[in-house]
Amino acid sequence: MEKQSILLGIFSFLTICLLAQTQGLPSQPVPGKCYVRTISPVQFDTLEKRVMIRPAYTTFQKLPAEYKTIEERIVIKPATKRYVPYPAEFRTITDTMLIEEGPSEITVNAPKFKSMTEDIEVRPKTMGLEWRTTLDDCESKDPRDCMVLQYVEHPAEFKRVDVQVLDQTANYVASPKKGKFTTIKRQVVVKEAGYDVVEVPAEFATVTKKVLVKDEELVKVEVPSEYIIEPVLVLKDPGGVEKWEEIDCALTEANLLPINFEAGSARLSLEARSIIDAKLLKLMKDRPNIRVEIAVHTDSRGAADVNQSLSQARAESVVNYLVGRGTQRSRLVAKGYGESRLKNRCTDSVVCSESEHAANRRTEFRVLSN
Repeated sequence: MEKQSILLGIFSFLTICLLAQTQGLPSQPVPGKCYVRTISPVQFDTLEKRVMIRPAYTTFQKLPAEYKTIEERIVIKPATKRYVPYPAEFRTITDTMLIEEGPSEITVNAPKFKSMTEDIEVRPKTMGLEWRTTLDDCESKDPRDCMVLQYVEHPAEFKRVDVQVLDQTANYVASPKKGKFTTIKRQVVVKEAGYDVVEVPAEFATVTKKVLVKDEELVKVEVPSEYIIEPVLVLKDPGGVEKWEEIDCALTEANLLPINFEAGSARLSLEARSIIDAKLLKLMKDRPNIRVEIAVHTDSRGAADVNQSLSQARAESVVNYLVGRGTQRSRLVAKGYGESRLKNRCTDSVVCSESEHAANRRTEFRVLSN
């Protein structure tokens, strides 16, 4: 029986290799490994090019005018009057003033809760077609003739959790306190202030003026061309070469990218950019031929069409950031799913906690096969 199993395994391996060669699949796949079909990207070299940004031209230079200097005496401040004030006279009186009103002392009674249990569905009921192999009585040499589909149902799974409900709301009692007073000395007017009038004479200054003696003149000037050095891209490798690359199987599934967006915003924070650099940008640089999908999901709160547009804008923000960091746009796919792929029961008609809604707001990435 053991010998038969070994022969069957060798036969299956040879069959897979034969199919790989005839259908463009990996030629020597390793059991348990995953592979994606990649297309090598276009590559460029950067060269420097001398570009004329302004041609030679003829212009004119102005020769300044010539002047002679004269002096003129003018009034810089006319004669006026100055008013000299004298102070008022006061006497001092003493008043008592409230400086701090008595506060109300508040005693707060905390709310009370009671414990209950609740059954929650942690995994929904699933059903679908699954492959089953019947090699013992299969006479065909083609292994695909020995495989059948079976419709299988997996029941839902539930978990009992402890919860608390409000039994008595919080309340408070306010008691007034006595305020604080102080004694203040203040002054009252005994005699009003006044002023004396003093005549102030006019002031003069001597101004130096320039009088035109000779007007401006123009001189013809030849200006040479101007150039700059600009970097230009030259095709180094047209790319387009298809091949299969071994990839971590987990990367072909949805992987969480733990970044957060502000409510209603698609702007990436500095922290989010650091996370993208560490988890995604490094992957794109290490594996220059793979394509990656950026998938963004929202919770069910708000209109579905608004959530769909917001998730698409957030996915494109991540893609645009990676493009700005040197990743080719053709290697990235931005996909907003809105509220169409919730991870729990929190649909529009279900009341959920903030943490339950937060579980649905997520950004994910996975490696695609070209």
